[in-house]
Order: sequence, then C-alpha cells, then structure tokens
Amino acid sequence: MTGIHHMLVHFPIAFWALATLLVLLAVLGRGRAAQIAQASLLPLLLLSLLAAVVAIVSGFLVWPWQANLYSPMVRNHILMAFWALAVWSILAALLWRAGKTAFNGKQGWTLVFLALLGSGLFAVTGTLGGHLAGAPTAFSQLIAALGWKLYNTFYLPTWALLLLALVGLGCALLGMLGRRRSS
Repeated sequence: MTGIHHMLVHFPIAFWALATLLVLLAVLGRGRAAQIAQASLLPLLLLSLLAAVVAIVSGFLVWPWQANLYSPMVRNHILMAFWALAVWSILAALLWRAGKTAFNGKQGWTLVFLALLGSGLFAVTGTLGGHLAGAPTAFSQLIAALGWKLYNTFYLPTWALLLLALVGLGCALLGMLGRRRSS
C-alpha cells in the first residue's frame, strides 16, 4: 500500500507544477497562449484538488495514526500537505468566483503569489516525504540553511514568522482598502 501512496502523490505535484506555469502564462503572457492557459487553469486545478485529497487519504490509510502523530517529521509532512491543499483550494475558489477577470491587475498578481506559495508548500511537503522514504534531496539542505530543523516538531525560524505576520497584515490592509474603494 505504501507504493500506492508514493505513486499517487506525484499526480497533485505534477498538476500543481503545471498550474503554476499556467498561472504565470495566463497573467504575464499575451495572445492565444495566455487565453489557452486561462481557459485550462480551473479544470486543471479542480483535478489537482481531487488528486491531492486522494493522495492524502491514501497516506492516512498506509500508516497507523499513532505512528503519524508520534513522528515530528510526519506531522510536518501532513501539515505542509494540508497547507498546500488549502492554498491551491483558495486559488481555485478565486478563479471560480472571478472568472476571466481574475487574471487582470492586482487580482492576477494575487494568483501569481498564491501559485508560488503553493509551489513552495508542495516542494516542502515532497521534501519531507522524501526524507520519510529515505531519499533526502538538495532542497532539504536549502530548507535547513533557512533555519528550519526538519526533524523537530513544527518549527519556523523567527524571520519566517515575522514575514508571515507582515504578509497577513498586508493582506488585511489591501482588503480594507479594496472595500473602501468599492463602496
């Protein structure tokens, strides 16, 4: 059964990598290629979300809960998987709601930011999964250089916590400014 989980996780990874490229092309590109990227992005995201849920469920079916909750690295792996799923779900919901206008102006840059954030999260998720499977990567060394201790219970360096707080405040301010302008 572990082989099934290892196989299934590659589907959301591939779909989200492609979605990142499509977001960049749809927002930054022009012409027919940008139109095709815009039209194909939402169906791809919906398929990726389904694949991610199946991959996550398969992971829970493979290993017992006691093992998952005991290991700090597994907890981090699960947490990152859920965060990646959340970010890509938000991106899909924004696209669903805004339609073609999502690719214009600040909304387009929001999609780019979310796609890059989601890509980073699934990269960390995959890296932690690689460690669990006994195959660490060079990306692991980059994460360690940034101050994240992979073998500890969820730990973020202080600079990352400050960055997250600043991003949250910035998003709240942008939301309030946008609400005032639309009133």
